[in-house]
Amino acid sequence: MVRPFAGFGAERRGWWPGVLLGLASLAALTAVALHSSREPLTVSIPGLTPRVQVPAPPDQPAWESPLSRQCTVNDRALEDRLRSLQRSLPDQLQKVSIDPSNYGDRLRRDAFGNALDTTPSLVVLHETVYGIGSAINTFTTHHPHDDDQVSYHLLIGEKGQLVQTLDPSKRAFGAGYSAFDGRWVVTNPQMSGSVNNFALHVSLETPLDGEDAEASHSGYSAQQYDGLAVVLADWMKRYRIPFNHITTHRHIDLGAARADPRSFDWQALQIRLAALGALC
Repeated sequence: MVRPFAGFGAERRGWWPGVLLGLASLAALTAVALHSSREPLTVSIPGLTPRVQVPAPPDQPAWESPLSRQCTVNDRALEDRLRSLQRSLPDQLQKVSIDPSNYGDRLRRDAFGNALDTTPSLVVLHETVYGIGSAINTFTTHHPHDDDQVSYHLLIGEKGQLVQTLDPSKRAFGAGYSAFDGRWVVTNPQMSGSVNNFALHVSLETPLDGEDAEASHSGYSAQQYDGLAVVLADWMKRYRIPFNHITTHRHIDLGAARADPRSFDWQALQIRLAALGALC
């Protein structure tokens, strides 16, 4: 089922019962429940370390990347086209200022006071479900409620338009209850974690026949794969993100409610990244 733009900002889906059971008194649990998510949380428990440990995300299937190492392609025209797009990338980016309610800063400490690396290390692929204009309208609208807050760093239109809606240095609200390779960041001690603090989110505009909850649609255009490859190659180089850390919203979603991006052609991305030398 595809559920666009629902509850990504809160980073609060799910909960982690039993983490403290048997470790703390009722008073300590009450302190956890009332503690502000903006400050490090400590609970005094006789005989135990005073800092509450970060709860681990639930088990999830290991990510097996459809991408593989490839150093060359036998398509000079493709290489020339992508290199030209790569050189013009700064000029191709259309920048949109979105509402501050739909994003945040990358946090340097989690809810428990642990230091965090704010360098992006994961790319999550999405689709818009509705048109790119609808997504931009959603991001630029003020949303006072957590469940309505959502954003991606970049949108790629059907004709290859590249729209940067958020600088990579910021934390997009692209995934709520989520984890990757056993990793998440908990920003509220009463709730579960998310990948948003270390992820980059990019979304492809869904074709018209995909504006529904069906399992598939007609797929994305060649221009979209061109733009995606150039953007990914830039991020991979800039932040040293390995190709096997490019994943999908479907995979990271611990609530098993997301299906995007549907009908994604990994081979189309593979040959383009190889043409740009990003897989070698």
